[in-house]
Amino acid sequence: LVPPGREMGAQAIRPGHVILISGGIAEHGVAVLSARAGLSFETPVVSDVAPLNGLATAVLEAAPGIACMRDPTRGGLATALADLAAASGCDMVVEEEAIPIQPAVMGACEMLGVDPLYLACEGRALVFCPEEEAEAALAAMRARPEGAGARIIGRVTGSGGRVFLRTLA
Repeated sequence: LVPPGREMGAQAIRPGHVILISGGIAEHGVAVLSARAGLSFETPVVSDVAPLNGLATAVLEAAPGIACMRDPTRGGLATALADLAAASGCDMVVEEEAIPIQPAVMGACEMLGVDPLYLACEGRALVFCPEEEAEAALAAMRARPEGAGARIIGRVTGSGGRVFLRTLA
């Protein structure tokens, strides 16, 4: 539950906010695709499915300035970011090297010919908060098993409603 008097949602996202993800992406999507195709991998890929209510409560308590939280299940991380950028009217810059992707997940995506940025993340939270609250939000996430891999992946930079991926190459 959102505490009374707190405005949250895409409309609350502002330049200067940081973007956090609670753990590795595409794990659920790869687990489902591989099960449907009857594939197995040397390192098993397990779905990230998990309830997020406890994590959300802990993060909201730790970082009172959180602007938005989103579950990137449908369409994955890229679609959730694009939707939030368009709805907020803010530009976002995401660092490719900061996005947590397990090596087994990346290998499966390469083999299957799919982009992990667009695969379902069933048990992950995308969080937007002021930079000064980022460490408290990360600590609250990392204190829970479903947030152990939490990290900052980008920043809200200005107006425009676009998402930019700063790549390694």
